[in-house]
Amino acid sequence: MISTYSIVACDLEAREWGVAVQSKFLAVGAAVPAAEPEVGAIATQAWANLAYRPDGLALLRDGYSADEVVQTLVGADEGREHRQLGVVDVHGRAATYTGSECLDWAGGKTGPGYAAQGNILVSAATVEALASTFEGSSGRPLAERLLACLAAAEAAGGDRRGRQSAALLVVRRDGGYGGTSDVAVDLRVDDHPQPIEELERIYRIHDLLFGETPEEEWLDVGPELAAEVEERLAALGYDGDLPDALRAWAGAENLEERVRGADRIDPVVLEQLRAR
Repeated sequence: MISTYSIVACDLEAREWGVAVQSKFLAVGAAVPAAEPEVGAIATQAWANLAYRPDGLALLRDGYSADEVVQTLVGADEGREHRQLGVVDVHGRAATYTGSECLDWAGGKTGPGYAAQGNILVSAATVEALASTFEGSSGRPLAERLLACLAAAEAAGGDRRGRQSAALLVVRRDGGYGGTSDVAVDLRVDDHPQPIEELERIYRIHDLLFGETPEEEWLDVGPELAAEVEERLAALGYDGDLPDALRAWAGAENLEERVRGADRIDPVVLEQLRAR
């Protein structure tokens, strides 16, 4: 029984879809979320039917709306009254379903671009917090909005059995490492006394290594800054041509996604270099 609260959502401007989830259940990220860019996202929980994930994405891929996906999945499932499901489709339409046999408190709420749901909760306030936090956080990156939703839901009461694991999944076409994956964020805390706080900590590391600084904030590397960077790299054992030395150091520090030659430098990279 995956006693859980989750939010399934999208940012149509950024073309991102994602799921955030917390539960008193081991490794909830391995069971609840699924998402595909330009298709949609799904959360399956309560007495979860894990086939909802591939089957639901297949329906979304075929052009079904979120409502049609829910109706199709639960309509063919004899265990439907024990299921809970949230879906957001390619157009941001959302649907949520809670079977009559899900344990109290259980229910969901939808709005533009999101479906929030939970079961075995302290009260409806948990789902209301998911919804209101998402609605009030437009303009921020989707991953940050989803994390804020989890924190607000926990503060509002959360899962009445407690907490154990949490996960965050965000997809964007070619948005993953090196542009060779669609998975922009896939972070999981499988067993921890404070899973949301731990997920937030891991996300901060992820953002440091793989985040994107706006182009207008990058710094031109003139003679003075180039001399400083060369000196700092040499002190760390990276001599030679500046672009090569910078690339080698960044690779060793897992910052290679933030380096593009040496004519301009990401201020995050410069800050990390100076901190060494």
